[in-house]
Amino acid sequence: MNIDWANFAIWQSLTGGMLIGLAAALLLYFNGRIAGISGIVGGLLRPAKEDIGWRVAFISGLMISSFVYMIANPLPVSKIDADISTLIIAGVMVGFGTRYGSGCTSGHGVCGLSRGSLRSFAATVSFILAGVLTVYFAKHLMG
Repeated sequence: MNIDWANFAIWQSLTGGMLIGLAAALLLYFNGRIAGISGIVGGLLRPAKEDIGWRVAFISGLMISSFVYMIANPLPVSKIDADISTLIIAGVMVGFGTRYGSGCTSGHGVCGLSRGSLRSFAATVSFILAGVLTVYFAKHLMG
């Protein structure tokens, strides 16, 4: 992955980050729930009747926001250099990882750290370290 620094959208990125923080704070304040995506989606797989509405609304908002953004700006072109079997294996590994780690990067990194959770701090450090090591091995040792 290369970052096109000449066209890096700092204001859009800053606004997006602030909106994510605001959404996480509002969900916690009004609903008492953590805005971790794996937990929200996982709750839809084994739904409690009173939990379905806010979960569907949150996930729908995530998907609809891209279309709303496209009205003002075109989305960047995405290119995935992997075949379907690699993507399926990666998805399954992410699913196991979020269950094993009791949450995903959004739950631990955004919500857990903002609440001062030591468990989330350890999880976030682990996520970042695993990412750094994976990139190092893939780029430098495996060619």
